[in-house]
Amino acid sequence: MAMPDSLDGVGVGATSTTVMSDSDLDFALRRRPSAAAVRDVADSTSKPNASELDNQANGQAVAVGGPVDSANSTARNCEAVRKRDNRDEFDIKFTYRPSVPAHRRIKESPLSSDAIFKQSHAGLFNLCIVVLVAVNSRLIIENIMKYGWLIQTGFWFSSKSLSDWPLLMCCLTLPIFPLAAFVVEKLAQQNYVSELVVVVLHVIITTASVLYPVLVILRCDSAFLFGATLMLLACIVWLKLVSYAHTNHDMRSLAKSVDKGVASSGSQNADCSYDVSFKSLVYFMVAPTLCYQTSYPRTACVRKGWVVRQFVKLIIFTGVMGFIIEQYINPIVRNSQHPLKGNLLYAIERVLKLSVPNLYVWLCMFYCFFHLWLNILAELLCFGDREFYKDWWNAKTVEEYWRMWNMPVHKWMVRHVYFPCLRHGVPKGGAIVIAFLVSAVFHELCIAVPCHLFKWWAFIGIMFQVPLVLITNFLQSRFINSMVGNMIFWFMFCIFGQPMCVLLYYHDLMNRGGQAK
Repeated sequence: MAMPDSLDGVGVGATSTTVMSDSDLDFALRRRPSAAAVRDVADSTSKPNASELDNQANGQAVAVGGPVDSANSTARNCEAVRKRDNRDEFDIKFTYRPSVPAHRRIKESPLSSDAIFKQSHAGLFNLCIVVLVAVNSRLIIENIMKYGWLIQTGFWFSSKSLSDWPLLMCCLTLPIFPLAAFVVEKLAQQNYVSELVVVVLHVIITTASVLYPVLVILRCDSAFLFGATLMLLACIVWLKLVSYAHTNHDMRSLAKSVDKGVASSGSQNADCSYDVSFKSLVYFMVAPTLCYQTSYPRTACVRKGWVVRQFVKLIIFTGVMGFIIEQYINPIVRNSQHPLKGNLLYAIERVLKLSVPNLYVWLCMFYCFFHLWLNILAELLCFGDREFYKDWWNAKTVEEYWRMWNMPVHKWMVRHVYFPCLRHGVPKGGAIVIAFLVSAVFHELCIAVPCHLFKWWAFIGIMFQVPLVLITNFLQSRFINSMVGNMIFWFMFCIFGQPMCVLLYYHDLMNRGGQAK
């Protein structure tokens, strides 16, 4: 380059800059990692200095009236450009010559068993989505052309749904139970009642919070959707009230231990500040969590645009669920026989035919409730901990699935059922069975009560998870890091288990004269 020649035509400031640029360029050329890197360094170094030289040289020319210096500067710039082009041509000639080795390391194919989980498969995932949409779109069009629109709202909304006052009044009066629990805790804080009385009152309140909606739904001929919604809300209220009573009882015990100076070292991570706050209870009852605590991690603000986008997605996917249920699931069930009283091969065919639309509905339900709705609620309340689920789709055992797919219920079970059982001397296996028993009871209530049909299929299905946990844990111990347990989970839970329960309930409900109006 002709950088040193510019000392005749520019000032001292330009000289120092030019020398530094040359030294940097020489260092980069000595390293010569690649032709691309050399070109980048040369371009980034020569172009600014060329323009700088041009500007300063023109300034000098105007100041002293010397057109000769300006001409010399222009010539030097052209010489620099010519040398840079020659160097680029030199790099191209000696870069990646035939004698340079093309294979330098041991590498695995991206789809080989040793490297398949180290690669990103986003493109294949997009391909699966595109194929899934295309195939199902064709099936939807074919189904509509063959059978027409089969959507009926009678199962979800009856003619008197809008005037279904008993269920509406029951839903509006559910806050009475948290208010009663707050009064009991306030009396306990003031030492007006004994601990035994507090426990008895909380048992009465929590039991009434479930029995009251059950009696209202069973006495009213309501639509399934309204009954299921009310039953789900009642179960959530029950779980929250149990957590509220249990947590306050523990905080009272810790506060008394601290006052007496006998608090154990294991209680250092617990919140020993016992304070009954109505504001904390109100926030807890509407927050997307089932575990009570006096304070939660909070976010700074509400993203209104984000909430609107999530709400639009919620409406879309809810409509997709309703369409699949009415257009595909209901016709399959109406045209089927009882799976336990007919031909075995026919029952297997019905279950497999029902498995695909049921899987779509279940995935849409998970996405709508656990991702969209809970995140919308958390955003509106500035609730910070939004781990409502983990990567349950990678679960290698049934036990892992139940620990990851519904984090609010899992945390409640661990906090208020599993570890209390262990602390009271119950074996680990017995604690697991008790946790599944509680889950099975509430699954049965949320399905059987709105359907006015007690067949205990949901209860049996949840309790059947206990032997599946043992089987998949055994396989995982025998075949470490294998996905055999994951395949068993997908088959037994999504391909066989859920469709079987759905077929049983729908058949008894719709083909035996028990359809909700």
